Amino acid sequence: MNDILSPDTLHSLALLWKGLLWPLLRLLLGLCVGLLLANLLEALRWTRHLARLATPLARAAHLRDVAGAAFSLAFVSPAAANGLLSESHQKGEIDGRELMLANLFNSFPAYLVHTPTIFLLTWPVLGWPAVVYVGLTLLAAVGRTGLTIAFSRRLLPAPPQGCLACTAAADGETGWRAAARKAWKRFRRRVPKLVCFTVPVYIIMYLLQRYGLFTAAEEWLAMHMEWLAFLKPQAMGIIVLHLAAELGAALGAAGSVLQTGGLEARDVVLALMVGNILSTPMRAIRHQLPAYAGFYRPALALRLILANQGLRAVSMAVATWLYWLFVTY
Repeated sequence: MNDILSPDTLHSLALLWKGLLWPLLRLLLGLCVGLLLANLLEALRWTRHLARLATPLARAAHLRDVAGAAFSLAFVSPAAANGLLSESHQKGEIDGRELMLANLFNSFPAYLVHTPTIFLLTWPVLGWPAVVYVGLTLLAAVGRTGLTIAFSRRLLPAPPQGCLACTAAADGETGWRAAARKAWKRFRRRVPKLVCFTVPVYIIMYLLQRYGLFTAAEEWLAMHMEWLAFLKPQAMGIIVLHLAAELGAALGAAGSVLQTGGLEARDVVLALMVGNILSTPMRAIRHQLPAYAGFYRPALALRLILANQGLRAVSMAVATWLYWLFVTY
């Protein structure tokens, strides 16, 4: 008994709780709340009203109103938006191509949800360069949604007027009690699948990180950055920290060199943008795959993530290039 409760064992259990169990529980809770909210909105047929908020954009993109509803819902809960698209895809209301485009369509609202947090992290450390950095990332998100609208309009036929794929004709009652029963029934049917896919994927990601695979990949990237010659050498530390420890450590380094005069504001912004782009593959695998696997089949989830993060990296690269041109010439 004393061996079981030894300080080393208690320390290991505390690390396991902090590093794996608690983050996994928070992820599952967020996914479950999003899924339940999506089911309830659909059962109440409120998706019709949500869709109206984004109707002009959805119509321009030739997307069905379920995509417009998910777009509006993503401003509140990206997980609920994914749940809504997943339900519609499983019922055959939208095919795989339209699901892909609808998911990309949500880039702007999904990013906007996190913008206040990013700004509040960067402003105390960087000051006005934080406004530029957050503005550039926001510009890239707007560009992603705009490009998705252009692609969708070209690839998809125009849906018939009044097409509400996500709000088919009601069957029976649609009051709160009936809707809650219907939503809960669907939720209980989906939760086992959500848990069965999300938990193993998250544990695999944890083990890969725990045993250094992500660290090795990040070190390899850090050693092959000769093509970043347009940046000052002091900026490389910010990029490496962005790869190794994500935004927090990179911000600390950026604030330090900015205050000591080692880098100008434009160099700090460029370094943070480049670090953001290069960390895209690790972020996609580490964070998005467990969340998406709860709503979609693993292969489909991987395709959605690759398309989403690929477009994100391209849009961020374009925004960085435009900023570099602006500050250089």
